Amino acid sequence: MAGHGAAADDKKPPRDAHPLLRADWHWGRLEGALNLIAAVSIFAIMVLGVLQIASRVGSAGARELWPEFPPIAIHGYIDWIEFVAVLYALLGIAYCQRLGGHIRMEIVLASIRGRARWLLELLGIALALAITLLLVHATFENFLRAWINGDSSMDIRLPQWPSKLVVPVALAVLAVRLALQLWGYARLVLWPTALPMAVPLVVTADEAARQEIAETEMRERRG
Repeated sequence: MAGHGAAADDKKPPRDAHPLLRADWHWGRLEGALNLIAAVSIFAIMVLGVLQIASRVGSAGARELWPEFPPIAIHGYIDWIEFVAVLYALLGIAYCQRLGGHIRMEIVLASIRGRARWLLELLGIALALAITLLLVHATFENFLRAWINGDSSMDIRLPQWPSKLVVPVALAVLAVRLALQLWGYARLVLWPTALPMAVPLVVTADEAARQEIAETEMRERRG
């Protein structure tokens, strides 16, 4: 499994730190903010769902006592769910990539050491970056069509261009993250014994557990 390296530290690097380390930290701040928005959107969906159920159940119970009581529900509930879904689906993707949280097969990679491992990682990131850039272009074209044609949802006619704009923006943030990791792996290919920066590290399950325990203890000490 993958875990984050030294570059994923929350501490701001000093001014004389390596440019890659500083770029990784500053971009990580943006990724963290977007991930927070994604988390808030999940909470909002949960609250919206509870209100929808409560309104339906409550109005159904009221009709038992007063048959003329009108049914109550959130107007355009499905449209709002679809509108917000893109936030929690995509805004955290770059943050997850930074921490090495995406699921991947590492059975062979974990057995390789030195320059060969960094070279394989470099090739994988280069391929991912190329695909992501293609997706940025395609999804931005999709946003432009929605903007020009005035696409809207079926029920309450919500404009669809804001949610479609989120997709290329989130992918563009991911593309920059992949570019930083490409820089980090290229550096390690040239200098295999250098300190890894801006790249997730392949760790065993035991190492990951110890890392999580250490991070938890550090957060507890900070209060």
